[in-house]
Amino acid sequence: LTLVQEQMKLRKLLPDSSSDQNVGPAGNDSDNLLNVDHKFSCEVEPFKQAYLGRNFDSTLYPDIGKLCDDPPLDVYGRPQEIPPFNIFVAGTSCKNFSMLRHKTRIDIEAKGCSGETFLAAVELLFKKKPAYCIFENVTGAPWEKMKEYITGRIKLSNCGSDKNIGDVKAKEKKMELTFVLGEDGRIKVDQVPGVYGVRCDSIVEGFIKGGTKTIRPVAFPTTSNCQKEKKCNLTELMEHNDISKANDTLVFETGVTYCAHYSKVDTKDYGLPQTRNRTYMFVWQPDNEDVEDDLGEYWEAIVSFLQSPVRHSLEAFILEPDHDIIRVFREALNGPAGRTSKRAAFLEPDFWASTSANLKYSTITRERSGIDEMARTVTSWGPYGEKQCPPHYWMEFLNIITQRQLDVIEIMHASAARDAELHDSSFASFFWNISQNAGKEKHRGAKSGIAGCITPGGNVFLPHQGRPILGSEKLLLQGIPYFRLLLNNETEVQLGDLAGNAMSLTVVCATMLGALTCKQLRTECLEAGKNVDPTKLLEKTASLPTKALQERLDADIRMNIAGTHRDSTLPCISSVFKQLAPLAEEAVEASILCTCESSGRNSSTCEFVQCRQCGVSCCRDCLHSTAGYQLKSHDTKSITVGDRTQGAFQSKLQNIVPTSAIFDGDGIKELLPNHRAKDLDKFVFNLHRIQRGRRTWRIIYYAKADAGTGEPIAQFVLSVGEVAAKGADDGIQLGVNGELTSFLPAKLPPLVYGPLSPCAKVCVLMGSEDAKIMWSQKIKTETTNLVVEGTGESPSFRAETGINEDAPDSLVANSKTKYYQKIVANAKQRGEERRWFYPDNWEIWPKKINISGGSSDALAVHGTYVRSDCRQTTNQSALWVREADDSTPTLYLMMQPFVSRNGSDFAVISSSISHNDPSAILATFPFKWQPCDALKPKLYKVKGVKLSQWAPLALKCSVPKSNTKVHSPAGDLQTLAEVSGLTELDVSMLGRNDLVAQNATDVVSLNVTRGQQAQQTVRVFNSLCITPILQHAARNKLQYDLGPDADWIDVLPSAGDKLLGCDETIVPTRPAEVWSYDAEREEWIRSFGPGASREYYTALKSSPSTFEMLLNIEGKKLTIKCDPRVAAHRAAFSLMEGRANNRADLSREVSVQYRLSDAARQTDPVLDPFHVSNCESLDPTSVKLKEPYKLYDRQKKVVTKMAQIEDGKTKFEEIEMFDEPMPGSSGWSLVAKATRRTGIRGGVIADAIGAGKTVISIALILRKIEASRAARKLPMQSSATLIPMPPGLLDQWKGEINRFAPHLKTICVYDLKKLKNLTVKDICHADVVLVPIDILESNATYLQHVLKMAGDKSTTTPKLPKSAGQTEVSEAKGVWIPGSSQDPYAGGKGNQAYRNESAHYTYVYNTAIQKLRKRTFKPTD
Repeated sequence: LTLVQEQMKLRKLLPDSSSDQNVGPAGNDSDNLLNVDHKFSCEVEPFKQAYLGRNFDSTLYPDIGKLCDDPPLDVYGRPQEIPPFNIFVAGTSCKNFSMLRHKTRIDIEAKGCSGETFLAAVELLFKKKPAYCIFENVTGAPWEKMKEYITGRIKLSNCGSDKNIGDVKAKEKKMELTFVLGEDGRIKVDQVPGVYGVRCDSIVEGFIKGGTKTIRPVAFPTTSNCQKEKKCNLTELMEHNDISKANDTLVFETGVTYCAHYSKVDTKDYGLPQTRNRTYMFVWQPDNEDVEDDLGEYWEAIVSFLQSPVRHSLEAFILEPDHDIIRVFREALNGPAGRTSKRAAFLEPDFWASTSANLKYSTITRERSGIDEMARTVTSWGPYGEKQCPPHYWMEFLNIITQRQLDVIEIMHASAARDAELHDSSFASFFWNISQNAGKEKHRGAKSGIAGCITPGGNVFLPHQGRPILGSEKLLLQGIPYFRLLLNNETEVQLGDLAGNAMSLTVVCATMLGALTCKQLRTECLEAGKNVDPTKLLEKTASLPTKALQERLDADIRMNIAGTHRDSTLPCISSVFKQLAPLAEEAVEASILCTCESSGRNSSTCEFVQCRQCGVSCCRDCLHSTAGYQLKSHDTKSITVGDRTQGAFQSKLQNIVPTSAIFDGDGIKELLPNHRAKDLDKFVFNLHRIQRGRRTWRIIYYAKADAGTGEPIAQFVLSVGEVAAKGADDGIQLGVNGELTSFLPAKLPPLVYGPLSPCAKVCVLMGSEDAKIMWSQKIKTETTNLVVEGTGESPSFRAETGINEDAPDSLVANSKTKYYQKIVANAKQRGEERRWFYPDNWEIWPKKINISGGSSDALAVHGTYVRSDCRQTTNQSALWVREADDSTPTLYLMMQPFVSRNGSDFAVISSSISHNDPSAILATFPFKWQPCDALKPKLYKVKGVKLSQWAPLALKCSVPKSNTKVHSPAGDLQTLAEVSGLTELDVSMLGRNDLVAQNATDVVSLNVTRGQQAQQTVRVFNSLCITPILQHAARNKLQYDLGPDADWIDVLPSAGDKLLGCDETIVPTRPAEVWSYDAEREEWIRSFGPGASREYYTALKSSPSTFEMLLNIEGKKLTIKCDPRVAAHRAAFSLMEGRANNRADLSREVSVQYRLSDAARQTDPVLDPFHVSNCESLDPTSVKLKEPYKLYDRQKKVVTKMAQIEDGKTKFEEIEMFDEPMPGSSGWSLVAKATRRTGIRGGVIADAIGAGKTVISIALILRKIEASRAARKLPMQSSATLIPMPPGLLDQWKGEINRFAPHLKTICVYDLKKLKNLTVKDICHADVVLVPIDILESNATYLQHVLKMAGDKSTTTPKLPKSAGQTEVSEAKGVWIPGSSQDPYAGGKGNQAYRNESAHYTYVYNTAIQKLRKRTFKPTD
């Protein structure tokens, strides 16, 4: 609820200072009603515990099942009483109630996690007795039964119903409750059938007669049998006490009276584009213990009133392709983890010819949907990694998924085309969970633009983006702002788990707000009179969000910040256009030319191909014949580009473009009312970002509400490069485009949904910079009738996709069902039958289309359009081209996609081939028209074609003067920049969260890294300071070189400095782990000393940051400090961690350097091929073997190399990097590099079978055998060489040693029994010890023997782990990224018990070895 509090404070609806008292919902202080406090959380998963600990300063418990222990232990192992609270929110496990991996739901009492967590929450409810509680779970949970557990009341009329419990057997439904008479005379529950919500041993308090509220006592039956057995059933109890099954309620003792009311909700009704049906139950203590209390109805009224239908589709919640999160993820897919998964996928034989149990789902779905069995038009997948994909797909992602998942994509794509209202999935928003089988996944949701339910572990694919949805995006779809959270190294699976297991933020906030305010609503309803509808009262008194926005905009208009900048002498932005236009060609070369470049990297090759007709381009690396992009249908030409350092071109743009822009009032007033751009002249458009796009660069300005710090209300975009997307041979025009777009139609009623067209546009072509700049606006469109006549035949999109004749037949049959008959009839009346049926010639499209007729304005679109052979690059592969001549330009007839699928795709004629260029559209066809209509003479005449018209506009855009100046003091590397010239409003906005907190009057340190308010400060910093700072850097005025080849700066020690990596304030020491056995759960639990983990976390939280921002209130100046030593300590610590008990000794061998890095300027690393060095240039080392054997010369040289390594003469550099991003959107990071030069500690003999690797190893042992024997010291130091190997090689090695060096004393340890027979003296006097590698894991008593020899009698020997004990493979599938041996989801199993078991075994073994090394033995031991 902190988000709600924050917004109310910003709108002056809540005091800034919180009350110390715990007011809550029961309080009477309306001013403090929403000053809630988070008291405690409970989470069993370790990584989620870490997430909660970082983000929420409250008590954290590990297991809800142990919350009622006396006392409970927190996650740090400390006894910690549960703090007082009055609202308890319980989102208990839904796994068993949702039938996950089960055919039926598992009952509450069936020992499943759903039942256990629910019963534990109820136990806490009865123990702590909070005033209010909210339960959340799936709609299929047994809510009536759960309600009975909580209220302690069973309506007898419900007895025998299944109450949504799927696993209750029929015979159990007929069973009755049984009771026993206790020694204290009270009646207790003895046996409980599955249809009753009561626990065994619950005490019967009485019963309530229907229509009354009084609890009447219950007497035990007096029949002889009941008295003899002290036992009775429910029927006997009812008969004896005259209890009516039809009307009465049985009551059990709970210690507190609760009422409960539940309601079904859907996330998409609360502003989020996700279908997530859940049920929430409100539990409260009624006034005067009135069990008929109606407070729940008022709660439901508030929850229903707070519904906010989705205003933005899935697209608005998806990250930009060049976002850092996307970039890092793609780098990892291209890295070692992705390559590991790719190798596995490329070894997979043909799925279609396999015996996989999943194959039947694909075949059945294809047959049922009318899709050809072998149709694979979108991916063309085949065995062993074969695939050819649309050029916007991420090849690195498709290369790691299975053929089954690729086939699911094919089936979903074809299903989208199969719909009567067809959509091309490459250009429309779909949400496919490809981890499901094809038969279980729906290709579209019930509502367009809405995602399916976010679930843990789901692998969701977005076909129009060509990529998977990431964990951060799943959090956004749950309403959780990931950018306000302190995330660490959570993997994609973990972020997905956080999102999938979370409650939707807007929904749970609505239920909590309802709990906080429902009592007040009831009071006001009673005051307003009898029978007042609470919903109508809410509608009358509560303000809507749109009203609040309008009020804030009115305040901005009155403030008129742009007016304070307006001056007749202000420079016009036309000068900027004239500077940008000559850069258009360079902009194209530095832009994105292939999908592999869309997330910030450049292709590794300079060779590209581009289609002459549709303009699509890709690099040669992605145009692979086995696994690459589909360009076989395209007429391509080769393109070679030179130096493409995007950072250098971006710096050029930053040097030219202004930090802000304003528009004149007269020009804004001239815009038509339908643009709803009124008063935009009162706002300043501040530079938001410079974005690299496809064959263009976009410079984006936003006008924002709340004095420039709120939500965007308008956008001004300058595009440098291609001014209209065309084919490579279609006369590409280069220059600068400018477009002004108002967002107010999407924010204020009447609301407009879908993409917004620009209000005004301007264009300056390269080479015509001196021409007068003319703005134009889109005016009222003209409607005309065109004659559209087709000739020739070509396959339609559906036919090419593999749709067969069964598909239209099934649609006809479906329309005749009882459910759809009325819907189809209404559609026919509206003229929308084509949304339900195929045309009879649906398989054929014209090869040529001739357009004529219409008004004089339609002459511009007349001509013959020829269908292009290009596939997969335009919507529905529908592209007809009118070639240019001396008097007419190239035009394109194509199907414009409705990306959110809120409407049908429709045909347009455009001067640009891009679907994302609405200002280039010349004519728009009615949605009823389909290309096949052009082959029907009756349909040649197309009515209602809208012609777009643009008229001149006298709009002026100016560059306001700015007093903001940036300075970097010479020679001061710790002062990155000083921003001066800030206004009082700027200072107050920057410091609003810190001035009061620090009670500062002069200089305040801004919190820009931790906590929920830090992001507010960062947003203001981005708005006010980031653009001047970036321009300052672009002019090379920083003290740092941001280039990719910048020199590293040495970190030199100063007097009083701690050794690098040894400063506990920066890198505190991790606490030692302790293991304990949980007998109830039968597993080992990792914990830490009481308080140690909390102290460690507190130390981490208070550790200094590399960057610090100091706000000088008096001087109105912001100073950005940079302390390289902080990053240096962390880099050095990373290199030394876990490798030496004495960090100080190792630190003296470490040197650290640093530099400031700009992500935009960094080039992709060029990795030279790794060459394994041979030993040809080395001198031979002779070693005497048993006669007549001798080493070959090449073997002698190998011995020389190995000897150099053993003697420490082969050096290499260990390097660890640490980088800390600068807060804000600069893209800068301070990178520290720690280096330690040391000797290589081993190697690999890489040679062919039979080349003598064994004899070389024996020769290495013989080289210093006498020195080794001389170094023996009984009883503690052996000089033997230990050789672990597979068991089958023991005798072979022993034979080889006897063959080449029989004088070596060799011991073969075949098993543990053999080891126990050996003495210390035997081992010390041996030259070689051969041991099978599986001795550690094949015999469980080995560790027991080690513990015994170590003198450890207290440690219980753990069992061998169930899962693999070796380092788990870091791969992209399941684990996603990052994945490492330390990662809690490495390996993908996700079973915490297995992970703990394996980690505990390792801990015990390592501890035993350390103790063993400290013991002193006798030679005979």
